[in-house]
Amino acid sequence: MKRKLFSILSIFICVMGVTAQKTIRLGYIDMEYILENVPEYQEAKQQLENRVQEWKNEAETKMRAVQEMKDKLANERPLLTKELIEEREDEIKYLERQALDFQQKKFGPGGDYLMQKKQLVRPVQDQVFTAVQEIAKNRNFDFIFDRTSDIGMVYADQQYDVSDLVLRTIKRTANREQLEGKKEISEMERAEERTPEQDKAIDEREQLVEQRKNEREALLEQRRKERDSIKEARQKEFEERRAKILAERQKRIDSIQNIREKKKDTIN
Repeated sequence: MKRKLFSILSIFICVMGVTAQKTIRLGYIDMEYILENVPEYQEAKQQLENRVQEWKNEAETKMRAVQEMKDKLANERPLLTKELIEEREDEIKYLERQALDFQQKKFGPGGDYLMQKKQLVRPVQDQVFTAVQEIAKNRNFDFIFDRTSDIGMVYADQQYDVSDLVLRTIKRTANREQLEGKKEISEMERAEERTPEQDKAIDEREQLVEQRKNEREALLEQRRKERDSIKEARQKEFEERRAKILAERQKRIDSIQNIREKKKDTIN
């Protein structure tokens, strides 16, 4: 509890340092108190407790049966053959392993008890979180904490989210380590002094420049395709005319050749 309060106070102090001119509104909830006063939760909790008690009784019965078999074997060991003793021991180990597996399945990490307990609390938690969001926005709370559970903060105003700022700092640090020249370092320092709004404006300008560049390249590509298309059409037209001329020329040659051959036949 003290650690949680210390964490909350640390966050509060940091936020106050960032927004010294604004009054920070904090709130907290008591999840345990809320759960105790939700009838549906109490009813489901009682059902789970009854089920857990049944599991405990079953686990105790299994372990008690194993212990009775161990005691019986200890008493009868002098009267049993080696083969019977080994057979009894194997049976005891098997039943003991089953009993331990049952306990693990019901009460171990990821077991039925923890899973059903989470399922029991989740619907109420969802209702609480929805209500907290609504209350925080309607009453202008900046932060709301849960003072009784490990959840900690259950609401924070989006304006205090510095995740992007952290990412920018990490990237700048990585980039700074790669810089060598004074000019590059100077440019990086100027970039670090920019506010998120200035960075956003620069990004928008760069995106606009990139968009115009892409549009210009697309226009040039379109014009190139049009020129190539016209060139191909002209080339095709030229080849068709040339083929036609060659065909007509060959036709005249063939005609002259035929006339000569006919005259030659007539003379003969």
